[in-house]
Amino acid sequence: MIPIISTIPVVQLASGDRLSLQVYQFQGAIPGKKAYLQSNLHGAEISGNAVIYQLIEFFRCLDSTELIGEIWLVPVCNPVGVNQRSHHFSPGRYNLYDGVNWNRIFWDFEKQGEDILGFAQSQINLDADTVKVNYRKAIALSFAKELAKINAPSCRPYRELFRYQLQSLCLDADYVLDLHSSTNQSLDYLYCFSSRQESAKAFLLDRAILMNEYDGDAFDEAFLKPWLALERILAELGSPISFDIESWTLELGSGMEIHPESVAKGLRGIKNYLASKGLLKIDGFPLPETANHQVIFTPKNLVKEYYAPAGGMIQNRVELGSFVKKGDRLYQILCFHKHGDFPTLVDVCAESDLFIFDVSTNQSVNQGEYVLSVMAD
Repeated sequence: MIPIISTIPVVQLASGDRLSLQVYQFQGAIPGKKAYLQSNLHGAEISGNAVIYQLIEFFRCLDSTELIGEIWLVPVCNPVGVNQRSHHFSPGRYNLYDGVNWNRIFWDFEKQGEDILGFAQSQINLDADTVKVNYRKAIALSFAKELAKINAPSCRPYRELFRYQLQSLCLDADYVLDLHSSTNQSLDYLYCFSSRQESAKAFLLDRAILMNEYDGDAFDEAFLKPWLALERILAELGSPISFDIESWTLELGSGMEIHPESVAKGLRGIKNYLASKGLLKIDGFPLPETANHQVIFTPKNLVKEYYAPAGGMIQNRVELGSFVKKGDRLYQILCFHKHGDFPTLVDVCAESDLFIFDVSTNQSVNQGEYVLSVMAD
């Protein structure tokens, strides 16, 4: 298959140069659902770019009859963030102009004050496919108002121009996959919304954070949150419908580097997921182990971050992927003092039984700085 390749300008710099997105659209011979995948929304999180590259190469070798529907791929989806540098380091998690997290800026239909209850009441006697089409139209009409604000003489901040371009590409998708990695050092896992746990097995990852709380500002949340709200309201009205619409964030390894193992896991899981959703018709997929794959789901409110209680140097930290019992040491801080005292060691111990899934890259910390993240065991 040969994709349709589109280049979309997102910002003009003071120098006159323009930064753009490049979109690869693979169209199957038979119309069907749409999957949208993007990578590198946070500038230091580059593993997903390697996954998308391998997906492009894979799809190019397929016949159009092996794809049902369409798949859109957007690598390096944040050209401003990925180009941010400080010395040898690539931060790119926050917009340097306003300090806002690049993945906390997105437009949420539910937050616009739209009358979802009224919409649900008007659709109560319609079939699921018709409700889905009508709701898409309602979301699209509301989103279209954003362009009028952007085109006004007063314009809008860059983050709103950027989010409009990204969200306009996926608003009509059925499945959205946002490929991340840790800004620090991390294992591979995914974020899963409640009621979508069965689909999560297709990614063949061992762990997931279950989204039992969210505000809708992240990319995956902004896409799916209105559909979850509609499902909830329809159920309350006595007409339960579960829409085959999903969004996911895959966390594939560590920041500022590409782990071949994480890329391989991501590629395998995404191909398996797309096949399980009927978009890919390829030999061997979905993989037979999918049905029995066990995912450990940790509710988001049972994920905890540890911060340094004192300034100094981290040493003797437990390894990434470790299980730790309550009271066991997680790490030590080597503290140097400026009052004529000798250096001291501060032991930091686990508050409960837990599993280590993310650790800081920098082992020099000021008091109150991030050290590691844990899931309740």
